[in-house]
Amino acid sequence: MNRKQFLSTASLGALAAVLPKGVVLAGDKTEKISKDFKGQIKITAIKSYRFKKANYVKVETNQGISGWGESDGANKLMTGPYIEKELSQLILGKDPFDSEDIWYDAYLKGIEAGMSGIHPGSLAGIDNAIWDLKGKALGVPSRKLMGGNGKKKIQVYASYGRHISGEKYRTSKEMAEIASGFVKEGYNAIKARLQIRQHRVNPFPDDSFEVIKAVREAIGDDIVLYVDFNNGYTPKEAINIGKKLHEYLNIAGLEEPVFQQDYQGLKQVVDALDIPVLAGEHEYSTWMMRDLITQTNVEYINSDVNLTGITESKKIAAIAHAFGKQIMVHNAKPTLGTAAHLQLLGSITNAANFQEYAGKRWHQGYKPLFDLFENYFEFKDGFLYLNDEPGLGLIVNEKAMEKNKLD
Repeated sequence: MNRKQFLSTASLGALAAVLPKGVVLAGDKTEKISKDFKGQIKITAIKSYRFKKANYVKVETNQGISGWGESDGANKLMTGPYIEKELSQLILGKDPFDSEDIWYDAYLKGIEAGMSGIHPGSLAGIDNAIWDLKGKALGVPSRKLMGGNGKKKIQVYASYGRHISGEKYRTSKEMAEIASGFVKEGYNAIKARLQIRQHRVNPFPDDSFEVIKAVREAIGDDIVLYVDFNNGYTPKEAINIGKKLHEYLNIAGLEEPVFQQDYQGLKQVVDALDIPVLAGEHEYSTWMMRDLITQTNVEYINSDVNLTGITESKKIAAIAHAFGKQIMVHNAKPTLGTAAHLQLLGSITNAANFQEYAGKRWHQGYKPLFDLFENYFEFKDGFLYLNDEPGLGLIVNEKAMEKNKLD
């Protein structure tokens, strides 16, 4: 063997050592050698699975490799038909590795169905499933395909709400007890969602301060505490209560203080408070996020992969980074939604110190969903740990999915 042959062989050997399992080198090119993945790969079917607390999407291919994602659940009865009868017609036959083109083409061709809501929210589920599929096809976590940041764990805050059902809301004592339970589980940060909403704007009498006071007393002074008004105040009232909560109860941030479309009012709150203001869970695209940032100057961007999809979420993170903003995801989905968020957070450079998570204990109504998966993410000392499973990281029990889905 001459010197040139030796150096070539050595270089190939070093490269092969770091390639994913199943990828081998042949001459000057790489080939995927797998019984599951040979030749061209094309999307052959897109199926929707509706559950009481979730809308899942399965993307199938001609190579027998499938991916699973979660879509926005706000339009449960309409999402399935829209995915299977409308969006799928724009995507079938395409190469899943052309995910950039798939998202952009489908988004623009379906945009008359709405720039928010069912159209982007349904497309998000397909996009997330495609990222799961790509990771499985190559045998790597999806974040590695996005350009991983090397993180092994993500610090999360416990997120919970006051609303029970109808006109029933938890008392100050009940909110405090739940918060105390989270601290005992190991959380270092909490967000209490007051769930006031625009239709109850500026409630009177208003016990919001008393509720958060009880929570602060229950968790102590060292736990980071965020408060979500859920669009419940006019700008001046939001400023008054926000200042009081910060001064007396040391809250770390205030989320969606005013109506979600009132950017002028939101900017008034941002300018008046000395604490970060959070928003972004009602924005469905890079264009909407651009306007949110430039018109309001909120500190943290609450993007949601179940509304935008991973493909668009990566762009949103880049835009936020250019404006010096951090991503603090809106994560109300504990299964595949959480899985997709973890992959996103494992790939971007501007993730906030804490990320939203409700935990398995709090999601009592979601318990049947956890039975649809064969694994879950480890939680310890306030952190969720990223695993090395291919794709989004959750292994779907497909028989359970088929058996338990709603018609």
